[in-house]
Amino acid sequence: MARATHLEPALAVTTVAVLLAVAAGVPAGRTALVGMAVLAGQASIGWCNDWLDADRDRAVGRTDKPVVRGLVSPAMLRNATVAAVVVAVLASLALGLVPGLLLLVLVASGLAYDAGLKRTALSPLPYLTGFGALPAGVVAAAPGAPLAPWWLVAAGAALGGAAHVANVAPDVDDDLATGVRGLPHRVGPVPSAVAGALLLGAATLLLVLGPAGSPSAAGWVACVVAAPAVVVAAMAGDPRARRLAFPAVMLLTVLDVVLLLAGGAALT
Repeated sequence: MARATHLEPALAVTTVAVLLAVAAGVPAGRTALVGMAVLAGQASIGWCNDWLDADRDRAVGRTDKPVVRGLVSPAMLRNATVAAVVVAVLASLALGLVPGLLLLVLVASGLAYDAGLKRTALSPLPYLTGFGALPAGVVAAAPGAPLAPWWLVAAGAALGGAAHVANVAPDVDDDLATGVRGLPHRVGPVPSAVAGALLLGAATLLLVLGPAGSPSAAGWVACVVAAPAVVVAAMAGDPRARRLAFPAVMLLTVLDVVLLLAGGAALT
């Protein structure tokens, strides 16, 4: 059941949310609620995906999926999805109406993606809305329910768009074989890789240039590091350059997450 949550990305998103809450000055008890809400939401999205895609995953022999290997059943995943959604709703709304609803945008976006948006040209939309709402919800959980600045929300959305490209890339052949044609499938691997790299670069610029005042020396260094990394990451759609592009994508992702946390800390 843990593997069926898509464990690594679920834990990664939850960890970033908790660290952002700490950086934004959210009290410990409320930070724990943020972690519970985000983890339950991510679990519900992963379980829903494997439940709805069980037949499709069997058809293409996805033995990395627990449901294909017979370790869990679609019924178990369906019931777990419902239970996780209930936990996510209760934990989110326990933080208050505004942060709760914002955090639930991430859950609703992920479930909408699972339910069918991933098969359409609007496939990036749930990632843009969900990851844009995540930092807004975390910041709103701080005392006084402050509004997250526009640049933090926009950077979250840009990271979400890049995550969509990265999430689709390994499964393109299986997706096409079973009729899944999201936007990255329609435009092809090279334009998708370029778009993903540009989104990561845009997140860097937003997080460095968005806050009031002049960027710090560390911010300028981040831009200098990011510029060549974006160029290399944009080549991820070319199989000959993929081995070089992957570390560049990872570098940009880590850099943007660090800047995101720094942006949250600057709000306190």
